[in-house]
Amino acid sequence: MSPKFFDEAFVHLHVPEGATPKDGPSAGITMATALLSLARGQQPSRPLAMTGELTLTGQVLPVGGIREKLIAARRVGIHEIILPEGCRGDAEELPEHIREGLTLHFVERFPQVVDLVFASEQAL
Repeated sequence: MSPKFFDEAFVHLHVPEGATPKDGPSAGITMATALLSLARGQQPSRPLAMTGELTLTGQVLPVGGIREKLIAARRVGIHEIILPEGCRGDAEELPEHIREGLTLHFVERFPQVVDLVFASEQAL
């Protein structure tokens, strides 16, 4: 990625409140990853789902609705999911029939997300 990207690019991210109730910033790591993908000109190496609040210092904080999010990922055919480390207990408490066939990665910091998203499949 060229350091000039941020000097020359205009990026506007608008997240309207709209009529859909939201319980926290669950898409923080997803939005940051999408912006990084744009800046790098690089797509994720494989289909992934992810959720987690992202702080200004790069910490990935827990979010709610893990059961529903894992079911939704499976429903659309995504079997690899990045979750906050703080959600490990929630994920492990789910019945085996929900977790079966899913690969869950637990992260504490955004650089871990970057490594997982842009890693070659051979490196995993």
